[in-house]
Amino acid sequence: MNIYVGNLAREVTEDDLRQAFEAFGQVSTATIIKDRFSGESRGFGFVEIPSKNEAQTAITEMNGKELKGRAINVNEARPKTDRGGGRGRGGFGGGGGRGGRRY
Repeated sequence: MNIYVGNLAREVTEDDLRQAFEAFGQVSTATIIKDRFSGESRGFGFVEIPSKNEAQTAITEMNGKELKGRAINVNEARPKTDRGGGRGRGGFGGGGGRGGRRY
């Protein structure tokens, strides 16, 4: 199960995240999302725990706990949705009126 972990302190590393969640079972991955340009933590990450029961226990036990001085938010990650990255097409019709003929 993929677990969302929010409100992370900037100092939290992926190893810190892994260690915090390993108390509840095997952790497949622990990832902190970083800013693409600065490389700094964006304040959230994901932990993958294969066992659903262990993951549920981790969510219940870790939500609201302090990690490096901050109370973290922990819940089941929602599936990634397509945010549609580009701008929609259309809405550009008409447009006359500038410099056109006047009758």
